[in-house]
Amino acid sequence: MDHSAIADRRQLRRKLTFWRVVAILIALAVILAAVAWRWPDAGAGDHIARVEISGIIQDDKDLLERLDRIAKNDRAKALVVTISSPGGTTYGGEVIFKALRKVAEKKPVVSDVRTLAASAGYMIATAGDTIIAGESSITGSIGVLFQYPQLKDLMDKVGVSLEEIKSAPLKAEPSPFHPASEEAKTMIRAMVMDSYDWFVDLVAERRKLPRAEVLRLADGSIFTGRQALAAKLVDTLGGPEAIRAYLAERKVSADLPVIDYAPAGRSGFPFLGSGALDFVRSLLGMPLDLQPTIEKLGGQKLFLDGLVSVWQVDHD
Repeated sequence: MDHSAIADRRQLRRKLTFWRVVAILIALAVILAAVAWRWPDAGAGDHIARVEISGIIQDDKDLLERLDRIAKNDRAKALVVTISSPGGTTYGGEVIFKALRKVAEKKPVVSDVRTLAASAGYMIATAGDTIIAGESSITGSIGVLFQYPQLKDLMDKVGVSLEEIKSAPLKAEPSPFHPASEEAKTMIRAMVMDSYDWFVDLVAERRKLPRAEVLRLADGSIFTGRQALAAKLVDTLGGPEAIRAYLAERKVSADLPVIDYAPAGRSGFPFLGSGALDFVRSLLGMPLDLQPTIEKLGGQKLFLDGLVSVWQVDHD
């Protein structure tokens, strides 16, 4: 083999080695970025953890995992929960409330009410050791409801009927295919009022208010932050400065950085959002997870199963 061929081969090896090293470094950078994004507390020193709860509240396993991680992380000296939600399922609010109280057993928890924290959103806010709201924030709407569609008139118009055979009169009631009987309405009303009583008792306990006073406030009414402060539903009006001031009272240093514990992307990679993942899946012929997609298109109000604690504005 002549010297020219040997030189060419050595040059090719150097190029291959260079690009292999570059590829390894890029892979490591991607892995480190993914770890830092998925676990923002990894390797972090003392800090204040922050989670955001927004949109319709449901049984959110990812959020519960993040709250559990914050509770167990001794470097997280406090938790700030920013809430911008009209509410959601009563059960979803219940499990998040209990998870926040577990965090509060180990470190201060501040509920930061933003534009809206109503119904189950307010339920979650009561889990904080203190509730801080803006003067024009909307909160309250303490209550529970159960909604179901009624399609009988439409079915009559199109000439469609539904026959059913069931084991007992209250099985699968109320039904969208015929008006609810008085017995069915009584059953649902009892279930709603039982959850309502639980909600009222929770607010009375957490806000240290007489139950009779909470019942007066728990007629579904919403309140501005100023009104809520007067009614003792929140503790302070303000923003970041008020949060820092409260944490200083709890011996949490004002110099600590705030680390956001963000939700994991459905793809598992920080560079692909859920919309991008659905698009890729459709191109590859993979099945789509249709419920989250439809919920986004429908304002997240289509798939609220069970009892609901939510404040809704009707749109014409």
